[in-house]
Amino acid sequence: MAPSLTPSQVAVIKATVPVLAEHGFTITKKFYADMLAANPSLKNYFNNTHQATGHQPQALAHALHAYASNIDALGNLSEAVELICHKHASLYIKADQYAVVGKHLLETMKTVLGDACTDEILDAWGAAYWQLADLMIAREKHLYDSAAQWDDWRDFKIVRKEKEAEEITSFYLEPVEEGFKLPVFKPGQYVSVNIFVDELFDGVWQARQYSLSDAPGKKYLRISVKKEPGVEIGDPKSMTHPGYLSNILHEKKEVGDVVKVSHPFGDFFFEDKDELKYAPVVLIAAGVGLTCLTSVLNALVEGGTNRPITWIHVARNSKTRAFKKHTDELAANNKNIHTAYFSSHPLDTDEQGQDYDFEGRLDLDKMKKEDLFLDNDKTVYFVCGPPEFMVATAKKLQSYGVAAERTKMELFGTGGVPKV
Repeated sequence: MAPSLTPSQVAVIKATVPVLAEHGFTITKKFYADMLAANPSLKNYFNNTHQATGHQPQALAHALHAYASNIDALGNLSEAVELICHKHASLYIKADQYAVVGKHLLETMKTVLGDACTDEILDAWGAAYWQLADLMIAREKHLYDSAAQWDDWRDFKIVRKEKEAEEITSFYLEPVEEGFKLPVFKPGQYVSVNIFVDELFDGVWQARQYSLSDAPGKKYLRISVKKEPGVEIGDPKSMTHPGYLSNILHEKKEVGDVVKVSHPFGDFFFEDKDELKYAPVVLIAAGVGLTCLTSVLNALVEGGTNRPITWIHVARNSKTRAFKKHTDELAANNKNIHTAYFSSHPLDTDEQGQDYDFEGRLDLDKMKKEDLFLDNDKTVYFVCGPPEFMVATAKKLQSYGVAAERTKMELFGTGGVPKV
């Protein structure tokens, strides 16, 4: 384990904050290119799309800047570190890979900054890197230990494939190993699905995280995946599209096929704490963001809860809205559940009051305030959707007097939950 940074090293790191603001992306872009060229096997761990679009280097540049800015107050980064550690665990990142990353990062800093990167700066950043790496390695070891016997990719068979909406299909996954018992995950968590893509780099494994969309305790794991339009499997122009692997699942993977799956992880989940046992829950989703919240809703219902629940979903229209029949049935059979549906672009055949309740994007002002449980300071709000949707929703809840810590937001992609 690396020793703590000295006061002089902390001062050096803080002094480099402006340098990272100016040159961070240049450093991280070259870092990834050089590291992956020297270590081709690492391409199996990194998202090709995020590399090609520059999203991954940009996210790392922001992370380095945030780390340097908070080097003497690392508690400010605890949520971000937790999120990253869960994602690393879902990809089975190994402790020894941190040494490879550290070596190339420091070498790239020296190359890009040249003489401005003195031995003092390089030593300070080496110490800072290992301070953070040791923290993350320890946390990830704890996550691996909690996964018990599921410490690497496992083969799962697609036993059922069911279309939920025009763009969303559910995949029911069961372990190939006979007698293997699935763990009880936390509602809201995800798994990584690892698929061999033969048209990339002469063949490479690529993993993506998909929220589990059903309650725990089943003999299967269910993911519900959105198929992005405009993707042609095998077309070089499509290979960097964010929905490339999702399209492979939709178009190439059928019942009986086997995919590799990680243990469930994720720091966004519902936990039935004793002090909040009867607190109302408001679940707010846009588009395919409903997947993780469907897991929460199903778990609450199957657990026999009597707490008040409001389900709010935004979709373009009835064809793109998944699980409506299911959530309507839950509401019809459970008096504690209320639903509200927004359609931004309803079809001519859609009927208000049947296919949707409100026309337009999410507008909580249109809802009855009692359905948002604003008078209860224990109410918790779970929000999942595109970043701008989450930010706008969190701001609106804050304007109603909801404390920020009572609003939980799920992350899509790389880079962290946006700040409100």
